[in-house]
Amino acid sequence: MKVLLQTPRLVLREFTESDAGLLIGLDSDPAVMRFISNGLPTPRAEILADYIPAYLAYHQRTPNFGFWVAQRPDSGEFLGWFHLRPEHGAPATEPELGYRLRQACWGRGLATEGSIALINHAFANTPATRVTASTMAIHSASRRVMEKSGMRLVREFTAEWQVPIDGDEFGDVEYEVTRASWLASRA
Repeated sequence: MKVLLQTPRLVLREFTESDAGLLIGLDSDPAVMRFISNGLPTPRAEILADYIPAYLAYHQRTPNFGFWVAQRPDSGEFLGWFHLRPEHGAPATEPELGYRLRQACWGRGLATEGSIALINHAFANTPATRVTASTMAIHSASRRVMEKSGMRLVREFTAEWQVPIDGDEFGDVEYEVTRASWLASRA
């Protein structure tokens, strides 16, 4: 398995087929799934037939975009995952950042640490002109991660959710960081 990057507290590595159980466990936690499916678990069959093959395919198509397992550098403990990839229909130069971490990892700065590392990776190793991220407007913890990662609010919108989620009536938000603002912050 290939490591994309390492921070002081995270290793981001490619998914493997043997990671399916970790993903099933993560997506079985109602608190983790609160803002994704209103707490409903992702069906095991869907993870095995759709998610894992899609994650593996990203790594075959492009080494700089995709989904990565987040684990501790010292113990290899599974923490969750991050993604950096263009959304369906979006230009390849505008990847979306995302993350899903185990509850035990919340509030410790790990999502911010991984997000900053992936934003830096996007602008240092890909032709990205901007990196986006979105969440429900009421998801204040995720919004704080985006802001601490150097992203700024660019729009409010209403997404179509497959499952009604408590709070979706307040809409959604999109954040971004552009290559120009990233370069300016490094000067």
